[in-house]
Parts: sequence; C-alpha cells; structure tokens
Amino acid sequence: MKHIAIAALALIFSCATFASTPWDHWQRVGRATLSWGPFDVYHSTLLTPDGKYQAQQWPLALAIDYLRSIDRQELAKATEDQWQALGLVNTAKKNGWLNAVENTWPDVREGSEIVFVADAQGGQFYSRAPGSVIVSPIGKPFSPEFRDAFLAIWLSPGTQYPDLRSKLTGATASD
Repeated sequence: MKHIAIAALALIFSCATFASTPWDHWQRVGRATLSWGPFDVYHSTLLTPDGKYQAQQWPLALAIDYLRSIDRQELAKATEDQWQALGLVNTAKKNGWLNAVENTWPDVREGSEIVFVADAQGGQFYSRAPGSVIVSPIGKPFSPEFRDAFLAIWLSPGTQYPDLRSKLTGATASD
C-alpha cells in the first residue's frame, strides 16, 4: 500500500511539472479568433514575458486553441497555402518544412492546443490534448528560418489575416 501511495504522489508531482510551462507566466499581448464563414476555427493568443510585441524579439509563444477537429494533413495544407500567399512556399518545400510539420503535428480535436514557442535559436511545438493539463513537446526544435516563416503566417505585415495580426500584436483590441 505504501508503494502505491508513493507512486501516486510521484505521478501527481510529475503531472504538475508538465502542467506548468514557462509561457504560463508570460503576459498576453493579444488574442484573436479565426472564423471561416459562420464557423470559428481557433482562438490564437500571442504571449511574451513582458506582454509587448516587437518583431524579431524573443522569446514569444503563439498558442492556438482549436474549436473544431482538423487532421494534420489539413493543417499542413493550410500552412502551405499561407506560405504560398507569403511567397515562402518554395523555401518551405526546399527545406522540407511541409513534411516536417505534417509529421510533427497531431490531428486536433475541439479543445486541443498547439503552442509554438520561439526563441533566438528557433522554435519548438508543444501540444495539449482536449481536457488535459499535460503539455508535451512534439517533434524536434526548428531553425530560426522556420520560426520566422511559421510566425509570418500570423505576424507578417503581408499576412492574409491582417485583423488577426492587429489583435495578436496588440494594435487593436483583442476579442
């Protein structure tokens, strides 16, 4: 019985470790919701240690909370479409980024979260399943070039979603 109690305590403390992430203590810069027609697809939140956004200043985290189920192939295709619109798709294909994200990201369900944490060395994806407090790194860290191309989807002045960019960067009120 004593071994079971010790194992249970170890499990509780290990979950608490995973439940707390560095960006949990960062401040929100902005928040936006992507809608497609009448459907909300996801809420996105940009976080920094001081709650201020400055281009090319690290660290920062982009958290995406999914409001509907999307398989990883659809997520990768949407990313490819955005890189195409930004003129980055050839670089992405040359560097294998599309295959890397499709192999890294999970299928998401309503309530799933994917967080991209960017720093001076590049970036790392993290995932949280619906209803879970456990946040786990997924895939390998990505290069600074990938970091910049991925974040450009939301943060570039050339983004296809200028309203989201304004809300995420704090230029307009968050929703």
